[in-house]
Amino acid sequence: MLDDALYLLRRNLPEMVMTVDNNITQSCMRLIDCYLSKYHESDIKKVTADQIDALAGQIKPIFMFCMTWSVGGTTDLVGRKRFDAWIKERMNKHSVVYPEEKLIYDWHFDTAKSEWVSWFDTIPVYDVDTRISYAEIVVPTDDSIRMKYLMRTLFSNDKHVMMPGPTGTGKSVYVSQLTTYGMPEEFLTLIMCFSAQTSAN
Repeated sequence: MLDDALYLLRRNLPEMVMTVDNNITQSCMRLIDCYLSKYHESDIKKVTADQIDALAGQIKPIFMFCMTWSVGGTTDLVGRKRFDAWIKERMNKHSVVYPEEKLIYDWHFDTAKSEWVSWFDTIPVYDVDTRISYAEIVVPTDDSIRMKYLMRTLFSNDKHVMMPGPTGTGKSVYVSQLTTYGMPEEFLTLIMCFSAQTSAN
């Protein structure tokens, strides 16, 4: 399925940032590895047969979700609609139940509930803090929720993250917000600022 998805990407999905197949594949495997990390046994943690059985029932939707955000994550809105139609057709063949309304990008697979949920259902209800200034208000959107979730998942599992995109879309704000307030206490944030005058040295 990954080969077919990469074939589709190269021939029918316009990319905003050019990629290569081996890196897209590696991105998919890294994201899957994040979901499998809780099944790694150690001296103090054992994995039960029930947990493995639960994982077996979730592995297809987990793969579909990870493939969406690796292979289908680099394309524009037109490409997302094509990828949505393509993946939904294959999901039906593999008996993966998926919400028909909206695009696949609008849903998150919740492993605790073993079901697809809307991104807005993954965060608490947002209330504007009246004590902060207007410039500090960051209202959650589908894009910001998805971006923060994927970054948090990768960061928490010691994976590198690069987030390219157009100027003024909030990337720095999202990263700063996540690394300052959204990570467990064992994470330490070090912010380094670069400007147009910063050299490679």
